[in-house]
Amino acid sequence: MRSKNQIWDWIKAIGIALILAIIIKKFLFEQYVVYGQSMMPAIENGNRLIINKVSYLFSNPKRFDLVVFHANKNEDYIKRVIGVPGDSIVYKNDELYVNGKKVKEPFLEKYRKNILSGSFTGDFTLKEITGYAKIPKGKVFVMGDNRLHSTDSRLLGLVNTDRIVGKVNLRYWPINELKIIH
Repeated sequence: MRSKNQIWDWIKAIGIALILAIIIKKFLFEQYVVYGQSMMPAIENGNRLIINKVSYLFSNPKRFDLVVFHANKNEDYIKRVIGVPGDSIVYKNDELYVNGKKVKEPFLEKYRKNILSGSFTGDFTLKEITGYAKIPKGKVFVMGDNRLHSTDSRLLGLVNTDRIVGKVNLRYWPINELKIIH
């Protein structure tokens, strides 16, 4: 009789664990594997990430957040938020200007020093690319850090915030590159 109760206890514990795992995966966090080089060197091909699906239920994406979004029916992309609603974006001489003020992109320094020389973003204005002078409510402008090899808002246009899956919070693979992403 005791053996039967222990088996039933194990079945209940496993069932509860499975239900919790499904709830966590569906509503709170998601694991992603990165394919491609568009976010190098910050995020590289084969990196495994944990995406926080809850963060944007309570706040809006912020400039320089790393986000995963539905690019189309079959693919999700990871990119960096460069512009948020109300922003006017201009790139001139490889420098970012938001609302007329120069904004540093410290995450590009490693790439600029070690991988490329010269300009790699290219000059453009938000209006030239999207037709908007300012980013409308409910949309963001995203770019990959590897500017020469990134399919981002320069080609896709603005991203609707309702297509954002979540914010990148953690790189856990490869294990020697474990890092909390701010």
